Amino acid sequence: MADTAPKSAVKADAPEQEVQPQPAAPEAAQPAKTAPERQPRARRRTKPAQKEAQKSPAQSPQGGILLFDKYGYDVEVQDLSLKNYINIKPIAYPMTFRRNSSKSFSKAGLNIVERLANSLMRGGTGSKVGGHVIRTKGRLQGKKVMTTRIIMGAFERISKATGKNPLQVLIRALENSAPIEDTTRVIYGGITSNVAVDISASRRLDIAIRNISMAAIIGAFGNKRSISDALANEIMLAANADINSYALKRKNEIERMARSAK
Repeated sequence: MADTAPKSAVKADAPEQEVQPQPAAPEAAQPAKTAPERQPRARRRTKPAQKEAQKSPAQSPQGGILLFDKYGYDVEVQDLSLKNYINIKPIAYPMTFRRNSSKSFSKAGLNIVERLANSLMRGGTGSKVGGHVIRTKGRLQGKKVMTTRIIMGAFERISKATGKNPLQVLIRALENSAPIEDTTRVIYGGITSNVAVDISASRRLDIAIRNISMAAIIGAFGNKRSISDALANEIMLAANADINSYALKRKNEIERMARSAK
């Protein structure tokens, strides 16, 4: 009967043998994995048409550059003496920083809108005008961007009020407010006298620009009206040859003194 014992019992009596793991079969040598190189981030590409639209300024239907991307340069200068000095070279935002200021008659090469912006950069009148001294405490001195924004705001108001090209209205205002004669002091034998003289075209334009910018500063000084409103109002009055224009009053006063000195 002992020989016929179940095999499970015999196996239980036998000492247990530790099963050792068999070594794995050698695998083919694989190259060490390296971290993938970081690829540079692809730049966002724009279409060629979009690039041209970003770089090139707005153009009029005729193909010309627009002032402030709104107003065309198709204007006319009727005064023949001022035609060579009123520069209307097409430029979107006239700001040249006076690179050629050391050259003679460099102002004639500046856009007329930029000359107006340069004239607005002043610290007031420094003398009595209307019974009081106008001083702006340097609020516009050296601030070209601010004066350019003032002109942009004035042009928008002129365009809405008149429905015309504000650049053409500005040129007409300069033509109407430019004096023809002036006086100068002459000393002869210790006696000083005023003599009437003709004014050059360059000085005529300088006086007109200065008077228009002065009128804007005076109109906004101590007043709730903004300087853009005052500038737009003065340009429209001068363009219409209105006697209430400060620039026209100064022109008439200069010419009256010249007539009396003849």
